[in-house]
Amino acid sequence: MTAAEEGNAGRFRDPKSWLRGLSAGEIFVRCPRCAGRASVRPDPESADSSRHDFWLRRRLSCLGCAYTDLWEAPRLANNARALPEFSGPNDPYFGLPLWLSIECRGRVLWAYNAEHLDLLEAYVSARLRERGQYMGSQTLVERLPAWIKDGKHRAEVLDAIGQLRALLV
Repeated sequence: MTAAEEGNAGRFRDPKSWLRGLSAGEIFVRCPRCAGRASVRPDPESADSSRHDFWLRRRLSCLGCAYTDLWEAPRLANNARALPEFSGPNDPYFGLPLWLSIECRGRVLWAYNAEHLDLLEAYVSARLRERGQYMGSQTLVERLPAWIKDGKHRAEVLDAIGQLRALLV
């Protein structure tokens, strides 16, 4: 249930989430074979959450056409692993277009998953937005583009979020 549904649409407190954290679980993407909804998740055969290996191997799977693929973090010259760059509107592992993306105000509004969409909706719908204490780095909310933050665009952005939410059903 989103903050707007809970009746807290008037106030938003930054949960201090980073985009990397929202991508730790499932990311919805467009399948490269059938263009249906596929998901990118930590590879269950190699994930060891105690060592944070879930960043190093990802499995792409589509329930529509049974397409699968495996992504493994590339090795650098010093044999360390390179982490993906977390940005949008493509997934950071395979570079595939995100399932939850839509044109809004001449730009692309996107989310990795339902949790990311809930955070965007709670932020955009709020009349009072509280940042909280300094974290040493910008959180996902602090890094949102100005066109999403602008209260003048609230209705259009919330409409686009509603359209994205319909894609989750």
